[in-house]
Amino acid sequence: MTGGGPNTGPALTTGMAAGGESPSLPTPVSGTMVTSPTGVVTGTFWRRFTLRRPLAALIIQRLGLSVGLLFAVSLMIFGGVEALPGDFATTYLGQSATPQAVENIRKDLGLDKPLTERYLNWLGGAVKGDFGTSWASKNSVSEQIGKRLGNSLFLAFFAALVSVPLAVALGMLAVQYRNRLPDKIINVISLAAISLPEFFVGYLLILFFAVQFGVATFPATVYDSMGFGERLSAIALPVATLVLVVLAHMMRMTRAAILNVMSSAYVETAELKGLSAFRIIAKHAAPNAVAPVINVIALNLAYLVVGVVVVEVVFVYPGMGQYMVDAVTVRDMPVVQACGLIFAAFYIFLNMAADILAILANPRLRHPR
Repeated sequence: MTGGGPNTGPALTTGMAAGGESPSLPTPVSGTMVTSPTGVVTGTFWRRFTLRRPLAALIIQRLGLSVGLLFAVSLMIFGGVEALPGDFATTYLGQSATPQAVENIRKDLGLDKPLTERYLNWLGGAVKGDFGTSWASKNSVSEQIGKRLGNSLFLAFFAALVSVPLAVALGMLAVQYRNRLPDKIINVISLAAISLPEFFVGYLLILFFAVQFGVATFPATVYDSMGFGERLSAIALPVATLVLVVLAHMMRMTRAAILNVMSSAYVETAELKGLSAFRIIAKHAAPNAVAPVINVIALNLAYLVVGVVVVEVVFVYPGMGQYMVDAVTVRDMPVVQACGLIFAAFYIFLNMAADILAILANPRLRHPR
């Protein structure tokens, strides 16, 4: 049996035919990646690109998956809205409306067109930023969403500004005092915060700080002519509610991720050198636990944008969530579809950003051998 060295081509097969035929070379599979005798990688373009630029290939894959997932979600949103029972024309005109009047409304709204045509028209407009006209108010959906989305992002930004640094700091503090009183107190409070739904937390905050003590504003109404300080005062209770809801998840994941690397050899070496516990956690353990922490922070940031629906309804805050609930009440389907697609886009692309940041935080992918 003859074998080839590392640079002499593929190895020969071990079997010999009964008639003394020489062994045959294996047939390359179409589209696979092979190495030529000169060491040059051949195969499909994507396989060559993946071998030479693994980090860029992973990022491109995440981008492609996110776009494909958003397209699939758009199908689900449009199909789900179409499958809802009832009809806007009947709701708008009332039960006493004549069939001809209902048919005229449906024709004016384009509901008499085939489902596929309506979906393609809606998706094409959404790609351009045009979500059509509201059936109820006759205003541009894009213009209304622009105002409401700004309010929701304003609320989510300040909730993230408070919750993310606080969660990381509490997670590091819990690790520094692990299995001691501060760690136990933080764990009990975080478990309590996770167990309570956001609407219940919101009502408790309203009861104590707005009704009994009178130190907070309710309802959380904002408008264009308000000053920055007035806006911050108005959103104090909604921000506190969102912070309490997402803080526990991020803090517990930070604690778990840091504890996972505390048993590493380099951490033990740092301890033997006599470094303080806080310096070991902040300088050696935390940077190496950044990937899972980034993922959980991104998930909670996505929740801050997507999950504001309940909080906005509780505090009567004029954001995207309140706008969507009002549209569902009157069966204003263009608004419901637009809000659903925007929420899905935020959630998908924030998760994609978390994946990409986790990839960039991995030294083995940044510096492949």
